[in-house]
Amino acid sequence: MRVDRIKRLSMQAIDRYGTKFTADFGENKKVLEQVSIIRSKGLKNEIAGYITKYIKREKSSKDLATEDEVEVESEESVDETEDTSVVEDMAETPDEIEIVEEQIKESS
Repeated sequence: MRVDRIKRLSMQAIDRYGTKFTADFGENKKVLEQVSIIRSKGLKNEIAGYITKYIKREKSSKDLATEDEVEVESEESVDETEDTSVVEDMAETPDEIEIVEEQIKESS
């Protein structure tokens, strides 16, 4: 059940601050520190790790989709694809994390 909580909290953070996260684990930890209050170092690391994995997977699937589109165009055939996105129930937030609606400070 812990993975479900990590996934739910990660997706909640991505939904609110998706443009701030990257495929770099260290940067994602810094962004989490700026946009949330996470009392547990382990929990923060797990969430940052899941976000990093998710961002890399999304980037990879977009790259593959682009390659598939090029192949389809070269063969002059068109396939329709369905959107199979998963919606997570994010109704409750546990005590370990609190998403904060604040301006993110730019680091140099």
